[in-house]
Amino acid sequence: MASQQQQQQPGGPMSQPGLQQPSLQQQQQQQQLNQQQDFDPVHRFKMLIPQLKESLQNVMKIASLNLAHNTAIDNGIKSSDGSVQRFDKSLEEFYALCDQLELCLRLAYECLSQSIDSAKHSPNLVPTATKPDTVQTESMSYAQYLGMIKSQISCAKDIHNALLECSKKITGKGQPQGIM
Repeated sequence: MASQQQQQQPGGPMSQPGLQQPSLQQQQQQQQLNQQQDFDPVHRFKMLIPQLKESLQNVMKIASLNLAHNTAIDNGIKSSDGSVQRFDKSLEEFYALCDQLELCLRLAYECLSQSIDSAKHSPNLVPTATKPDTVQTESMSYAQYLGMIKSQISCAKDIHNALLECSKKITGKGQPQGIM
């Protein structure tokens, strides 16, 4: 009965099917996209580049004004009473943006290397029990997955043993020979 009243009322949810729902979906998608872009180092890098250009222009402008002001003082045209913008502050802002860009690039590099390592060491997906009806063409069987995991465990054990042997050799060489 409530649905019949909604259909009959002008401006109700059923009067304009499809207009209200896509706008909500678009808003949700836009919010998700914005959240992803906040964490995406490449997007952040692209957003910082115009700020860096502006900061560099500001540094050059302030340096130019300060140089002209100091030249005028040296030539005796002006006294040192005039106020000039602080070069060190603008340079600090420029360096801060450079540091942020460097962090973004390092983070992007780490993400890429983790993605490559992930694809290298676990290239195929294992079908999940929650969705048995979906067929994944590039998936491996559970037995193949177990084999891969066992090989990774044995590799980790080999690395652990090699590190233990190395630490024993280092501590053994550090001690005097006669005390053993």
